[in-house]
Amino acid sequence: METVHRRKDMGFETGTSEDEWVVVSGNAMGLGTSDDQQELKVEFFSPAEYWTDALPVGNGRLGAMVWGGVQSELLQLNEDTLWTGEPSDYTDPNFATVLPQVRKLVTDGQFAEATTAAKKMTGQPTEVYQPLGDIKLDFGASHKVFDGNSYKRELDLDTAKATVKYVAEGIEFTREVFASHPHQVIAVKISANKTGVVSSIEEKNLKVEGSNWAVLILAASSSYDGPFTNPVDSKKDPVAATSATLNSIKDMAFSELYASHLIDYQQLFHRVSLQISKSSKMSSQNSGTSISSITNGNEDHPSAEMKQNVLSGKISTADRINAFAKDEDPTLVTLLFQYGRYLLISSSRPGTFVSNLQGIWSQKVAPAWDASPHLNINLQMNYWPATSCNLSECQEPLFDLISNLAINGSKTSQVNYKTGGWVTHHVTDIWAKTSPSDGDPVWAVWPMGGAWLCTHLWEHYTYTHDKGFLESKAYPLLKSCVAFLLDWLLEDTKGILVTNPATSPEHQFIAPDGQKASVSFATAMDMAIIREVFSATISAAQVLGSTSDDLISKLKDAEPKLFPPKVSRDGSLMEWEQDFQDPEVQHRHMSHLFGLYPGHTITREATPDLCKAAVNSLLKRGEDGPGWSTVWKASLWARLRDSEHAYRMVKKLITLVDPAHEERFEGGLYANLFTAHPPFQIDANFGFAAAIAEMLVQSDEANLFLLPAFPRDKWPNGCVSGLRAKSHVSVDICWKEGELHKVGLVANNQNLTTRLRYSGMSVTVNLCAGYFHMFNRDLTRVRSVPLTSSEKRSKPSCCIS
Repeated sequence: METVHRRKDMGFETGTSEDEWVVVSGNAMGLGTSDDQQELKVEFFSPAEYWTDALPVGNGRLGAMVWGGVQSELLQLNEDTLWTGEPSDYTDPNFATVLPQVRKLVTDGQFAEATTAAKKMTGQPTEVYQPLGDIKLDFGASHKVFDGNSYKRELDLDTAKATVKYVAEGIEFTREVFASHPHQVIAVKISANKTGVVSSIEEKNLKVEGSNWAVLILAASSSYDGPFTNPVDSKKDPVAATSATLNSIKDMAFSELYASHLIDYQQLFHRVSLQISKSSKMSSQNSGTSISSITNGNEDHPSAEMKQNVLSGKISTADRINAFAKDEDPTLVTLLFQYGRYLLISSSRPGTFVSNLQGIWSQKVAPAWDASPHLNINLQMNYWPATSCNLSECQEPLFDLISNLAINGSKTSQVNYKTGGWVTHHVTDIWAKTSPSDGDPVWAVWPMGGAWLCTHLWEHYTYTHDKGFLESKAYPLLKSCVAFLLDWLLEDTKGILVTNPATSPEHQFIAPDGQKASVSFATAMDMAIIREVFSATISAAQVLGSTSDDLISKLKDAEPKLFPPKVSRDGSLMEWEQDFQDPEVQHRHMSHLFGLYPGHTITREATPDLCKAAVNSLLKRGEDGPGWSTVWKASLWARLRDSEHAYRMVKKLITLVDPAHEERFEGGLYANLFTAHPPFQIDANFGFAAAIAEMLVQSDEANLFLLPAFPRDKWPNGCVSGLRAKSHVSVDICWKEGELHKVGLVANNQNLTTRLRYSGMSVTVNLCAGYFHMFNRDLTRVRSVPLTSSEKRSKPSCCIS
């Protein structure tokens, strides 16, 4: 896409003419052009010792972890459809007989007994994501001794390529690994700076000797043919499929494969640029990584090797994580933000399965929590950055999964609940499981997974204004979802609509009789999700001119009767229908704050009292928790426009986890920037990117909030380009010394009117589609430039504010 570019890098320049803008291809604010821009690389100076030291590459379907050993290389492989199991029946006729018993116990206030009875409503576990296998490349005795100072292993986020370099016997060897989406292969090239020395590469019967270079191409496939086809009945031939893939590229050079890979990847990755810098007024003592900051207080006497690494500039990403508690290096924030975008591009593409609990990277046949998509926060968080971080295409696998869940979920709804529409619970798998899982009702008895997923359908529309998507995909799924919800809701004695049974995911309460329980009715999360889906469906009907539908009339009648959010005695938002005692005040889930984020029913403008209660809830929950909880809190604080607390959660996440003793940690980062529960869960990587975007830009249908929660004292200078706001608006912002400096906006597909808001200022502006609109620090329009040509034109009439 063509945008507007200043003749000078405007990130931190002052005093230049407002007219120095021209239309060129690239980022609007000149991001990515500065010679001293921090490289987006995850760096190591030794081979991987643990799996979380290895470097991930992926094309959405195939993944590899690159270990970077010298005498031998290990590539641990995954293919996203390689799961245990087969399609199953996700219904249970006995469920419907237990449900009335549980409901009566809840109505009678026997919550512990209801929880016990609800165990009969649980089902079977999900299937399990499997590793594809390993490739081990042995390089022989000539690589046994190498120059340790020459070793470097890196993942370049700009090129999505992992590289290993080292010197052995005076020869520099290089390995390059990338996963090509256009050609659906993983490519490996081994080369040296001397001819005829690439030798002794073995894997079973493969051997190369005396070559200048060697290229290995991996293609893989499975017999999986969708969630409704048993693999034994599949017509897919994985051998034929992989052979066809390899044959299609057999005459291509490595450079051609790499060029195609770059074009495909960078047209996604380069959409968003972010630079953050400390103030130029800060002393040099506070602006760099030092020996003391790297040790982070853990070593009184840094090793000679560590000192030498710092002095020579060999600072690994792990060193930078360790140093962050002291130096608070904003470029590490930028790296982690872009790493989340990199991982989403690499693990979720149109036509693939969703990014699971570990993305597509898993080394175990029994991974933690089966690596299955969990629908009570984790899968949704995986896709939070898809809209705001300008990667909407990467969300298509989620929409495909929702469609499949609706098919199986309609049967679960009909048989288990005797209701219409479709339903799914807290966990699913590649076979689109919709029934409750096994185990404790505190997580298993929760029929709101499908409803939460449906909020992504409407969110996608509000960002893209893709009416075709709304009409053909989103609206039918929303209508079917609310059909279940309308049947599921019950009227209490006061005519209020409630859910029964209801749980707040994974969180127990103490009932009035002193017993622990988890099943009650009308939990805050249930009601907030339902309110969100009702509102989205009504709005979708308005866009499509379908407001006369009987279903919409029922929704409009039901909406004001929904059990409302309430404030507890201690001033926090009430999590359950009653103000129960909480046995775990600092619980990891923030379920009762769904209406604030990712929902939109609690806002500073419309519900200030509920926002105050949300603040009290966050303070009550505290800052500790797994990685995904940490970044959820960051987004919640950002939505409240509390930059101090949002940044505290950012800083909280950037803590180095020791994989040898990960049980000692709660949250944090591994050396390769994977986020930790622990163990590794990828959700926080994505949630972090979404939280940073939320700190920089927020929007609704009528307002665009600029820098609403950015920590001006920590990130005083910076630029961001390419973030997305609602109504399909592209947003570029630069700030200087903690204050807004420039704003650039593009309305991508229609003229629109919005209100710009920044630091107490509020200005209504008209944005003409097809133009790049520039505003200064006072939110005054400077210029509107056409995107399609560099020729000067008069201001379009739609841009007159």
